[in-house]
Amino acid sequence: MNAATKKTRVLIVDDSAFMRKVLQSIISADAQMEVVGQAKDGREAVALAQSLKPDVITMDINMPHVDGLQATEQIMSQNPRPIVVVSSETRDGAASTLVALELGAIDFIPKPSSGIDLDMNSIGEDLNRKLKMAAKVRVVRTAARVDRPGVHATNSIAAKHVRANHASAAGNRFPIVVIAASTGGPAAVMNLAPGLPKDLPAAIVLVQHMPASFTSQYALQLANATEMEVKEATANEAIAPGVIYICPGSHHLRVSTDGKFTLDAGERIAGYRPCADVAMETAAAWAGPLATGVVLTGMGNDGARGAQAIYSAGGKVFVQDEATSVIFGMPAEVIKSGFVTQVLPLDQIAAAIERRVRDLANAPQAVLR
Repeated sequence: MNAATKKTRVLIVDDSAFMRKVLQSIISADAQMEVVGQAKDGREAVALAQSLKPDVITMDINMPHVDGLQATEQIMSQNPRPIVVVSSETRDGAASTLVALELGAIDFIPKPSSGIDLDMNSIGEDLNRKLKMAAKVRVVRTAARVDRPGVHATNSIAAKHVRANHASAAGNRFPIVVIAASTGGPAAVMNLAPGLPKDLPAAIVLVQHMPASFTSQYALQLANATEMEVKEATANEAIAPGVIYICPGSHHLRVSTDGKFTLDAGERIAGYRPCADVAMETAAAWAGPLATGVVLTGMGNDGARGAQAIYSAGGKVFVQDEATSVIFGMPAEVIKSGFVTQVLPLDQIAAAIERRVRDLANAPQAVLR
């Protein structure tokens, strides 16, 4: 078999014999993939990842002996392979999945909660697409997750300070930063957020492609990574500086002309819900040159149209570089469009956001009009 027809080699990890059989059936139905091994717990997963060297691994979380988080951490630190988590949509499942992404997993598939058969075939196409995409990612050894206990306890006090001391620079407007992210985004934002100071005089809006059942848990976990207040955005909420707002996964988010959020549970826009373009375009319309766009790792082109709107309104646009992106699709599309201020490695983006926001906060009102 030549390189052009080489199949993607998959290792299945799940403690349920039934689930392993279902996953085997879904994956084997794709002529471009083959299952090369199966593990019933994390201990077997670590051993088989070493011996079989699969192109990609499906990883369950709740397993005996060594669970999926421990297995992910060991594989990504000792013998890194692309991992796609197959997770339940429960609150605990969402929390564990997000930790796995921090530990280096590439992506995840939520298990349907429709009963004993799990109706996994309903997500078969999405699973196989994500497995093939993950198999192409250049993985590297990742550090263990670092907990930051206690940070969120000071967030509300910090946010009140920012709101009281950083009123609008022009009319009731103040800097707003819209961050767009998809595959690889949860871990990227967890890396970026600690660099944002608690007194940042801007509102941060994060549009992450993620199911609705995961975004509320993501907000809780992100709060432990930053001194800023973190919350899911709510309908008709007045936007305030000093807060990171997470767009609910079930809705598109827009910034209204009076500086409030509107949420729309309508159809996907250009294939996305939530759609970052929508949030960026409306933020640009509200904030004008006070708007900043940030496009992080992800597949597709969401954020390209929004970046153009922000750039055209006098704002600035930062994109993550290829070397630090899990998937370079979204940043590459913005670069291709030409509506970009700087291309930066992930570890420099928080500092660029802070410089930009403080420059805006100190600028004369005439410059911002």
